[in-house]
Amino acid sequence: MKKIPFAVVKMLNIILLLIPFIACWGLYYEPRTSTVGSKQVTVLVLLTFFFLCYWFCQRLDCFRVSILQIRDIIFGQVIALMVTDAIMYILIWMLSIHLPNILPGLVAWVVQCIVGGIWAVVMHKSYFSNHPPLKTIVIYDERVGMENLIHTYGLQKRFRIKGTFAIEEIIDHLDKIDNMDAVFLCGIHSTQRNIILKYCTFKGIKLFMIPRISDVMMRGSEQIHMLHLPIMKNQRYKPSAEYIVTKRALDIIISGVALVILSPIILITAIVVKSDGGPAFYKQKRLTKDGKVFEIIKFRSMRVDAEKFSGAVLSSGENDPRITKVGRVIRACRLDELPQLFNILKGDMSLVGPRPERPELQKEIEKEVPEFGLRLQTKAGLTGYAQVYGKYNTTFYDKLLMDLMYISNPSILEDLTIMLATVKILTSKESTEGVGEGKEELKFRKDNKNV
Repeated sequence: MKKIPFAVVKMLNIILLLIPFIACWGLYYEPRTSTVGSKQVTVLVLLTFFFLCYWFCQRLDCFRVSILQIRDIIFGQVIALMVTDAIMYILIWMLSIHLPNILPGLVAWVVQCIVGGIWAVVMHKSYFSNHPPLKTIVIYDERVGMENLIHTYGLQKRFRIKGTFAIEEIIDHLDKIDNMDAVFLCGIHSTQRNIILKYCTFKGIKLFMIPRISDVMMRGSEQIHMLHLPIMKNQRYKPSAEYIVTKRALDIIISGVALVILSPIILITAIVVKSDGGPAFYKQKRLTKDGKVFEIIKFRSMRVDAEKFSGAVLSSGENDPRITKVGRVIRACRLDELPQLFNILKGDMSLVGPRPERPELQKEIEKEVPEFGLRLQTKAGLTGYAQVYGKYNTTFYDKLLMDLMYISNPSILEDLTIMLATVKILTSKESTEGVGEGKEELKFRKDNKNV
């Protein structure tokens, strides 16, 4: 893989996934379309599959063999292929005389998943057999623990930690960086960070930075030219009217269709929860855009008197004694979240956005992270950037960083990507870990709480 450009490797991946589709199209679907024998239509169909599959694989990080585990790459390809094949089935339906049989398409999808899995394993092993780990140092100021995270997430094949340094130990001795291939910066203030950034750029050293809140906010700045100078304009979240209208339309259409399709599951779940004693639904005050309070609707998964003595607290996970037996099941299947589709249809929430917090907990969180209220610039969501790329027990500071990354660049394409990536976390146990579980994370030094 060293001698082959990675762009070629990606193209090869899509071509391999295209082969089962070509066989399915040529042997079954194409003869049953109203355009049978048309080479132009066949070429158009195959090109459509190629570009759709490439785009979805790119958006779901299916090509990042250097930093993702094999299972993440495989799962990403499974989701990308599922969506691509679904779109292609609709296209074939439009070209067909009658509703086409979906079974050949499903067989092709299974073969594609197997091919994609083999590609992921081969490319992963090939990459690391040809690319030795990068000699890496970690430089920290306020946040520590990066070396532990690299080991926990299996990235020791990519990064070989040669040492960790406090910023005070290295800012006047930058020559310590010279023999390194990569540098991680954790919580470094802008003045010192910029010195290291320029130094690493001059030396051709890869630099990985954990951003600060102001860094993420600047990410959404508008680049303008004024006074014959390049200027970056930053303001409160203010997406275009087109984005707002399109996003709301998608919320109404998707939540409405989902409620119709999932109505049998919603009805059965309501009956089962009701039979466990107490009401089927649970309403709770939450915060959405600009701090507006609304009542979120969920299936009840805890005892009726769950907060009688404890008050508002975060769930501690599967072993939380307040969760009922039925509640454990519907939480594991994410069924408790389904009634929020009514909140989306009503307009209190969106499909994608920062997860809403309770007013009481918001106040407590802001004692630890005063800037946490910046998440309230946009409407709360059923899923969001922090839910897809973080975990339930990700620190509030890191959740804020991730939500601000979403807010800084509003995009329908980003919303669609997060919706697709949400499918992945639905099968991930990590996303439902309670507070206190899976505590490996970046931590703030006890002697420095300023963020």
